[in-house]
Amino acid sequence: MSEEKDLEQLKREAAEKAKAAMAKRKAKEMAAKQEEAPKSEEPTQAQTPDADDLAKKKAAAAAKAKAAALAKKKREGMVDEAAVESESPVAKEATEADDLAKKKAAAAAKAKAAALAKKKREGMVDEAAVESESPAAKETTEADDLAKKKAAAVAKAKAAAAAKRKAMELAAGGGKTEGAVADDGDDAKAKAIAAAKAKAAAAAKAKAAAAAKAKAAREAGGATSDDEKAKAIAAAKAKAAAAAKAKAALVAKGGKAAGAEPEAEATPSPNQKYLDKYLKVIEENMGTEVLEDSYINKLSKDVPTLVVKREYYFKLAQFLKYNELLGFDYLSELHGTDFETHMEVYVHLYSYRNRQSVAFKTKIDRDDPTIESLQPIWAGADWPECEAYDLLGIKFIGHPNLHRIFLGEDWVGHPLRKDYEPYDVEV
Repeated sequence: MSEEKDLEQLKREAAEKAKAAMAKRKAKEMAAKQEEAPKSEEPTQAQTPDADDLAKKKAAAAAKAKAAALAKKKREGMVDEAAVESESPVAKEATEADDLAKKKAAAAAKAKAAALAKKKREGMVDEAAVESESPAAKETTEADDLAKKKAAAVAKAKAAAAAKRKAMELAAGGGKTEGAVADDGDDAKAKAIAAAKAKAAAAAKAKAAAAAKAKAAREAGGATSDDEKAKAIAAAKAKAAAAAKAKAALVAKGGKAAGAEPEAEATPSPNQKYLDKYLKVIEENMGTEVLEDSYINKLSKDVPTLVVKREYYFKLAQFLKYNELLGFDYLSELHGTDFETHMEVYVHLYSYRNRQSVAFKTKIDRDDPTIESLQPIWAGADWPECEAYDLLGIKFIGHPNLHRIFLGEDWVGHPLRKDYEPYDVEV
């Protein structure tokens, strides 16, 4: 309560001083205007109390630092109780004096600055007067900043001393403070993390040991396992062969295998009617000896396929294109295949008029693969026949320009033949 009263009294005194200073300045300004006298010497007078305030603040800061040092020595056990008690009133008095000086300086500076600002706004103070007041105001601000820095240094020293005392108490096993409780929480977290890491490491170690054990077991019994697998495979093959043999013998006798299910009736192809039509037209016009076989090729979109004898190959091609009922005017594909025992030439045709397809093929001698060229009938057979010649060595009789189209003319052999061996081993 006494401090609050002192603060109010200081405020009142500062206000009265500010009013008196303002009145005094007004009087001086009026006198200066009338007599045109030299500038007022008030800044010199204002600097004197500011210097006194600065000296007071320095003394208060020194007393405060001394009190902090005594308190630190007391915590560390370096000063006895009597000395500390004798010094305590001085420290308290210095602290109170410091606070009082700070409050007085702040109040005076604020009052002075407010008065100057007011006069400047009202045009009652000239620039010279403002400049004369500036050094005093600056000095007051610098003194205030110095006091603040000293107070901050003292606070830092107190915090360092408290931290040191706390460390000493923890080392000696003393009581716990709130900071110690927080440290205990951090220690608990660290312990939990360490335990989790140790558990994960143990699990990884156990997994690695199990994997190593399994690997050793596999290596130890690898040979035996391979022999057992080979024996099992051989037994399965023998069993399957015996079953197939027994089934074949039963079927040969006209019976059915045990457990055999009745064969499901095959669904007729939608192109079967076209195949029947082709067969009828060919038999009526060329006879029954032209074809060896005919079927629906399930692997090629159910295309009707004709197997023609070698000697009727070119004649059947002409008939398929020029017959009015058939009219296959477009050759879409021609290729050869090596079956080791023989070769085949496969031709795929399409009729744009009837929107129908047909394929025909023939077998040729593998040792002397020659066949008539279809290029005179369908110009589109030109390059496909050159390709079959290049890769399989099939010679098309009557082709206007049979040559290699992928490999050079000096290439040795034909790569798509089953007996092909590269002449150049680097290729």
